[in-house]
Amino acid sequence: MRYATLVGPDKKAYFCRVKDGMAEPIGRAYERVGLDPLRELLEDGRNPARVRPVRKPFPVKGARYKPAVTAPSKIIAIGLNYLKHAKETGNAVPKAPMSWCKYTSSLIGHGDQIKYRTKDSKKIDYECELAFVMGRRARDVSRKDALKYVFGYTCCNDVTARDHQFAEMQFSRSKSFDTFTPLGPQIVSADEIPDPQDLMIRTRLNGKVMQEETTGDMIFSCAQLIEYLSRYMTLEPGDVVSTGTPSGVGVARKPPVYMKHGDSVEIEIEGIGTLKNPVRVIK
Repeated sequence: MRYATLVGPDKKAYFCRVKDGMAEPIGRAYERVGLDPLRELLEDGRNPARVRPVRKPFPVKGARYKPAVTAPSKIIAIGLNYLKHAKETGNAVPKAPMSWCKYTSSLIGHGDQIKYRTKDSKKIDYECELAFVMGRRARDVSRKDALKYVFGYTCCNDVTARDHQFAEMQFSRSKSFDTFTPLGPQIVSADEIPDPQDLMIRTRLNGKVMQEETTGDMIFSCAQLIEYLSRYMTLEPGDVVSTGTPSGVGVARKPPVYMKHGDSVEIEIEGIGTLKNPVRVIK
């Protein structure tokens, strides 16, 4: 099953089941601050594949996308999690996952603009990432059981202001400017992704492939990440974990390649889809 957050003909946003080009709304998004319709369904023990629609279906074609998950309690990002990426940046292979948060105010949907001001940054980089969405509460979960806790998988662009990232001893702000977490376009349920470590993932910038790798190059698998993170914190239904980026990032190129006004960036993951966003510089 596939899910997306879409704006319906009534101009209201809905969390929807998507099938055969039609969106079946099963929950209201942005109905109140902090409300996430997917999280609400999961916390209530309701199966999103079976709940009754809240209004009539509408065509996906022409509908505006919102972030696949609109208000998770946490967005956890993982760094240096691809072997070739660690090597291209000159870093040692980490012995444990590197993690930090991306703030929910940075979320945007497929088709929305990645926006920044040149007075704030001139080194805006792309990072294609496989993200998974938790389906139930997880604490001290074993690796062998970990994937049973995943609701589904989606695409994430972990947009980063490199000049800010390396200016201080933490990464959250540099990766949490408004619009710096494109997420979507759809969530593919976990039952349709039998092995999240066997997917091709790539970035295209203005049609040119900049990153292309298999998720098998991850140092820590999705299951290992859940085991590790849930040892220290409770992962809640609807939480998003973005699993790191492969080699080919702009900052590691010679010369570096950063996104600029008028660019178009696409994140494509096999079996999931393509997340596409235009880039706009605000004066």
